[in-house]
Amino acid sequence: MRPRVFALVAALVGLVALRAEAIEIQEVKTPLGIKAWLVEDKSAPLVALSFSFAGGAASEPESQKGVTSLMAIMLTDGAGPLDAEAFRRRQEDAAAYLGFGASDDRVGGTLRVLTANRDQGFDLLRLALTEPRFDADMLDQRRAQAIAGLNQAEQRPRTVAERTLMATMFAGHPYSRDSSGLRETLKTLTPADLKSRASALLRRDGLIVAAVGDIDAQELARQLDRAFGGLPDGKPQAALPGWNPPDKPRMLTIERPVPQSSVVMAMPGILRSDPDWYAALILSHILGGGQQSRLFEQVREKRGLAYSVSASLRSSDKAGMLVISTGSANERVAEAIHVIQGELARLRADGVTEQEVADAKTYLSGALALSLDSSGAIAGLLHSQQVDGLPRDFLDHRADLIAAVPKADVDRVARRLLRDDVMTTIVVGKPVGLAVER
Repeated sequence: MRPRVFALVAALVGLVALRAEAIEIQEVKTPLGIKAWLVEDKSAPLVALSFSFAGGAASEPESQKGVTSLMAIMLTDGAGPLDAEAFRRRQEDAAAYLGFGASDDRVGGTLRVLTANRDQGFDLLRLALTEPRFDADMLDQRRAQAIAGLNQAEQRPRTVAERTLMATMFAGHPYSRDSSGLRETLKTLTPADLKSRASALLRRDGLIVAAVGDIDAQELARQLDRAFGGLPDGKPQAALPGWNPPDKPRMLTIERPVPQSSVVMAMPGILRSDPDWYAALILSHILGGGQQSRLFEQVREKRGLAYSVSASLRSSDKAGMLVISTGSANERVAEAIHVIQGELARLRADGVTEQEVADAKTYLSGALALSLDSSGAIAGLLHSQQVDGLPRDFLDHRADLIAAVPKADVDRVARRLLRDDVMTTIVVGKPVGLAVER
């Protein structure tokens, strides 16, 4: 029997209006060997596609920083016989949306198109992937936008804090996202550089595809072979090196003339494949997952030190982090950090309560379904499942996996992850009363 996503998800998906009975996730294999997951849903006349290719910004050459993201953005800036303006008009005429982007690990894209126009939509996808133009005038325009974006980002304390965190936690690793020299390399990139990067990454090996909507398996197979079949096969991108997490604490300040300091605090986390993933998910929710969390209560409700405070797990191919984010007035930021550190120490020493675990399980079991409010969201979820190596029937068992986590495992993971001795803290602003590196 094919895996099914049951009525709990179906009933909460408003825009797609999925049937109240169980729906099927089909595995489709095209004549050219392309594999995809499909949820066929004829309740709305549209098709949503989410896809990605192995290899991302972390694997780009040091001398070509920024080339992957720039290449991805420009895939819709003209292709084949269509220049950028003609390509945009063709999308509008087809009532289609096509977009691309790049993460550290993958280059991905989305396509949304009405059923009546799906031939045109998939043909635009084919052109973008197999015949991108990278015209010099559009490259100059996108390059200027990227550099302007960098300049603006340097004025946003939260962005500066996040970038400094990555550069510090992953120093010497491709995930570091070190932006030093980025402007200079952006200025030197040529259309030939973008074409070379596209040829290296846009390949059928490592391709992951998910589709949702008014299309059957046979038609999807035909359209996928049309869109992706012209891409070359080849050996996969070389794997990124492993990451050696920090082995000591660090606190750094980046001065900015602002009344409130932005703070990010991070500890090495776990990979998505780790057996402790669900215990860690419960722990992060209890710590800083909402208005009932420990940090929200201690930092905002009891002391008014911050408007918001949160904790979340971040996981990529080679690394995981547990990240705490907040912001506080310069005169009170030291107190906010001290309160957070105290709550981490209490969780390590005393663990969580049974009620906290039960409440977190209830929230985590239901929150996913509430986020599935469009066909694109569902396609994105199915795509993410494949990237994470999860089976098609994962959604059938997710709630059970969460429910099965005992309090003792959450307490153990708290001792495993909540470690001040390897925590990196970045403060951007003009904090008062902090002894930090600069």
